[in-house]
Amino acid sequence: MNTHFKFLLLFSICISQLAAAYKSSDKNKDSLKLAFLDDPAIAYFDSMLLANQRATKELFETEFQSSQKNTPRFSDSIYEMRIRHLNAESPMDLVYNPYVKQYIKVYTQQRRSQLSRMMGLAEYYFPMFEEVLDQYDLPLELKYLSIVESALNPRAKSWAGATGLWQFMFNTGREYDLKVSSYVDERMDPYRATVAACQFFEQSYALYGDWSLVLASYNSGRGNVNKAIRRSGGKKNYWRIRPFLPKETQSYVPAFIAVCYAMNYAEEHTIVASKPRVLFYETDTVTVKYQIDFEYLATSLDVPMSDLEFLNPSYKINVIPSLENRRYFLRLPVDKVGVFVANEDDIYAHFVKLDQEKQKSYPKYNEQDERIVYKVKSGEYLGKIALRYGCSVKKIRQWNNLKNDNIRVGQRLILYVRPDYV
Repeated sequence: MNTHFKFLLLFSICISQLAAAYKSSDKNKDSLKLAFLDDPAIAYFDSMLLANQRATKELFETEFQSSQKNTPRFSDSIYEMRIRHLNAESPMDLVYNPYVKQYIKVYTQQRRSQLSRMMGLAEYYFPMFEEVLDQYDLPLELKYLSIVESALNPRAKSWAGATGLWQFMFNTGREYDLKVSSYVDERMDPYRATVAACQFFEQSYALYGDWSLVLASYNSGRGNVNKAIRRSGGKKNYWRIRPFLPKETQSYVPAFIAVCYAMNYAEEHTIVASKPRVLFYETDTVTVKYQIDFEYLATSLDVPMSDLEFLNPSYKINVIPSLENRRYFLRLPVDKVGVFVANEDDIYAHFVKLDQEKQKSYPKYNEQDERIVYKVKSGEYLGKIALRYGCSVKKIRQWNNLKNDNIRVGQRLILYVRPDYV
């Protein structure tokens, strides 16, 4: 009886310990899951996807309707085999590990509809990306980085101010000759920004000789990568220096590899590309000789405003300026290029007449001054704007027919400023 009681007591203790361990394990799994959901790469990607969805909602003829039911799942060995195949065809170091697996699940299971949109937009952007990458003799797989960076939204802006498909900061953009003015932000120009990104990739590879480190340097800057290399004892391998990199950069390369996988094996995951209304090879550009705006073009050429904005994202306020020593282009569907050329004189005449009428109502200004359209930002007032552009509050009020000094955020003001203030 005593022996039986001891056995029952011991059995009860073991069961209690197993139950406690199971709960602890569940708690740890939940903690890991929560940590992954809070991952900066996922949060950033979701914010880019949301902005992209708003910006491109009218650009698709058909959209993929995803269902979580019967979503394919595969074993680790299948994922590993597929990524090994991608790696064999690429000079980049594409590997499979638990970090990459988590992101594969995000793209192929949790964000299926969004991946479908990326696939549709890729049909427009990737031919141009591949052409530029080929010119610089760079791996074509780098095109997938634009999905991680911006979800293929050329007007994407991060909380830190990084802008465009390739998410250039203001000063970094200037280093690569991406000009920003009140009218134009070349960080949002798909072609110019892609050239700048390729120049960065080329320079970083010359420094590190490792594509994963090139990716890491693109995300956090070469200074952080160099610091991580020093802290690791001189290792020049991403996975060896990963613990010493910023948190978002620790997520960056696994996310990139997962995007490479998802874009190449979407069919196996029963994900179909949403179909965009226009493709890159169905468009062409014309040189603009006079300042014109999208609103009139949309009417005169019978092109939806959303299409003009999508095809010409670098024009910040939907106005193409005309400046000496600087050429600007208008991208249009191919069948509308001929319409523009045939009516070019009439289109320009409309804007010349409109501009002449406006000039009559403006107070006199120096001929060498440049006319700009300024968008009022939060916390700004007339005195601050006047100080920034070297003019007076009185002149700003005259130029804009303002009855008092009150202005609002987002309001557009006409300014005439010296060229060195632009």
